[in-house]
Parts: sequence; structure tokens; C-alpha cells
Amino acid sequence: MPVITEGLNLGDLLKYEAPNLYSRDQVTVGAGQNLPLGAVVGLVTATGKVKQIDPSATDGSQYAAGVLMQAVDATLIDREDGLMLARHAIVADHALAWPAAITAAEKLAAIAQLKSLGILVRKGV
Repeated sequence: MPVITEGLNLGDLLKYEAPNLYSRDQVTVGAGQNLPLGAVVGLVTATGKVKQIDPSATDGSQYAAGVLMQAVDATLIDREDGLMLARHAIVADHALAWPAAITAAEKLAAIAQLKSLGILVRKGV
């Protein structure tokens, strides 16, 4: 019998959010990216668009601004329908999506930045 493997879903990522959609922001994901659920994103200061966190950047995206609540394919165009956890939430560590080249120290710094926003990263299963 074949084995079916299910990918991560919002329940795997999100462990708590404040009532009345307080934790969420609608964001524009900048073109040229295909980001998965749980991607840690930064906010590009000049455009107000989000992109995957890049600790070596100098455009604002070097700082964690939130976590995407759904996969967003912005490969060809900007996507204005992104949904991001921006404050007062708890997420599971195993469901966060990081850039391939991020170091352990950079990841810890980004987790601290999320904590300053009220987004706590906890061990999850």
C-alpha cells in the first residue's frame, strides 16, 4: 500500500494567535519569490513589500518582520494577498522556513527579533 505524506499546514505552524485577527497583517510579497508556509520574512523599507529574511541585506529585509501564514508564489508578479503573523502569536520552530544559507547565530538573532514583536518560537511536534 502506498504511503501518503502530507506537507505542513497552518495547524503545524500556528500554535496561538490573538482573537479578532489582531496577530495578522495583509502584506505584499515582492516579485521573484516563491515562499512556503512559515517563511520568516523581512520588510523592504523602500517599497513596504516583504521578502524572505536576508541577514546580509541592507534594505530592511535583514530584520524579521513576521512569518507567512500561507505559501505565496510571487515568482512573476508582486502578490498583494500575503498573510503574515506580525504580532502576539506562538509558532512551532519546526514549521519555520529559513533561507538555505542562514547561520545558527543569524537564526537566533531573527528569533529574538520575532520575540520583540510578540511572536514566540516554541518547540513543536
